[in-house]
Amino acid sequence: MSSLSAQALIRQTVLAELGLRVISADSIGTLAGYVAHAVADAIGAAVVGVFEWEREALVLRAGAGWPDELYGRAVLGVADQHIETVLGTSEPVSIHDEVPEALAAVGIASGLTVRLGGAGEPAGALGAYAFEDRVLDDGVATFMGAVAALLAGGIERVHMEQALRESEARALAVLRTTVDGVITIDERGQIESFNLAAERIFGYTAAEVVGQNVHILMPDPYHAEHDGYIQAYHETGRRKIIGIGREVVGRRKDGSTFPLDLAVSEVRLANRTIFTGFVRDISERRTLEHEVLRVAEDERRRIGHDLHDGLGQMLTGTALIARGLARKIERNEVPEVEEAEEVVHLIKEADAHARRLARGLAPVELNQGGLAAALERLAANAEPLFGIRCTVEVLGEGTASLPDAVPMHLFRIAQEALSNAVRHGQAERVAITLAHGSDRLRLRVQDDGRGFPDVLRTGGAETLATHLDAGEDLSAPTSGRPEDNRGMGIRIMHYRARVIGGRLEIRPGTERGTVVTCTLPLSHRASDDLETSRL
Repeated sequence: MSSLSAQALIRQTVLAELGLRVISADSIGTLAGYVAHAVADAIGAAVVGVFEWEREALVLRAGAGWPDELYGRAVLGVADQHIETVLGTSEPVSIHDEVPEALAAVGIASGLTVRLGGAGEPAGALGAYAFEDRVLDDGVATFMGAVAALLAGGIERVHMEQALRESEARALAVLRTTVDGVITIDERGQIESFNLAAERIFGYTAAEVVGQNVHILMPDPYHAEHDGYIQAYHETGRRKIIGIGREVVGRRKDGSTFPLDLAVSEVRLANRTIFTGFVRDISERRTLEHEVLRVAEDERRRIGHDLHDGLGQMLTGTALIARGLARKIERNEVPEVEEAEEVVHLIKEADAHARRLARGLAPVELNQGGLAAALERLAANAEPLFGIRCTVEVLGEGTASLPDAVPMHLFRIAQEALSNAVRHGQAERVAITLAHGSDRLRLRVQDDGRGFPDVLRTGGAETLATHLDAGEDLSAPTSGRPEDNRGMGIRIMHYRARVIGGRLEIRPGTERGTVVTCTLPLSHRASDDLETSRL
């Protein structure tokens, strides 16, 4: 075998070995060290260096034949003509007459340098040098170019894996420290990950739930129905919660249920889809909201009672005094008797108006005649207060068995819907229907007003429902007046429905107007359940 053939075989062996190391290397330093010594042996170079591009200079990271003090230092800079040429091409560049000062300082007289990396900012450079003036053949240049290409690929792979590991470590640190529970499931609903916050929220350890169906975290009846919701999503593509988020009911390991906020995101991978749920226990917030609503309701009752018992009685007494005075004036045939009668009439009207307002703030019929009677009174007051026609139809068995808070919240929903119909929709007719079935109670308020803005109406009921479920502010003026703001009222109605375990739906009417429906299941205690999500 000739000397040339032996050198070619050595170089081929180096390239083959380098290819294997590039695939498996987990450290750039180890890979660069192998390259430096293998290249030195393969081409008989006295000095070989692997340089890293850093701050407009080439820093010596690994090599063979260099003084120890140069490792880790900037050896070559862009001010050197040789390096400027190297960085501008992907081909190996030979050193001819002018040797860079840093190389000449260690006795280097010739050699070649090749850039590492493709277009853009370089990763570094690979150089092979000699202490004598030596002309390197084309085979050496080709070999150096091949080594540089493999080394650049290895460096890029290691960098990518390091970045991936760092990203995974950061993500894991966030998952471990976040106060929100983070749960990932696959397309079949099987739990794949369960962070520490989720463990605290649900009382399960990750080992207990990973591999289980996510419905283990849901109460009945949603426990058994969840797989059907996922299947329906895959078949129809309709999203009930993905990308929107809403309040749901969770079930802890001990079987207790609690309200939580849930937001779900969908991630499409190369060959499958996963879903990530972010959950937050809102039990304390719900308790506080209940208390705020109770205090507000108590304040409404107090004001109503003050109007009824205080101002109303004062007006009644004033009317009696004014009536007696008018009769005395009439007996004395004083000309101002008509004016006195008018004062009496106005006081009586103010008394009646104050009492109607008082009934709206504190509807005593909820205790004396039930929800139906309160709705009848609400409708009766609508004509003198708002100048509209309002009817009430009651179907079914009545509402006597409901918890005390339920009739009050249903009444307030009807009251708010009626107010919106008049003030924002300019309705002339409102129909209230209360239907009590064996398993659910339904309150519906339908008006003939202008309804919601055209941008929502043209999308139909589904578009309007999507905006409402997303929690968007539907307070866009319908008449151009800034005071036409129904967004807060809609949110309060939704909240009242959730408090009693019901579901509120707001839809455009068939031709015009708005239909507000609150449906309350009677199979569960109304004050304990919240709306449960469906994927």
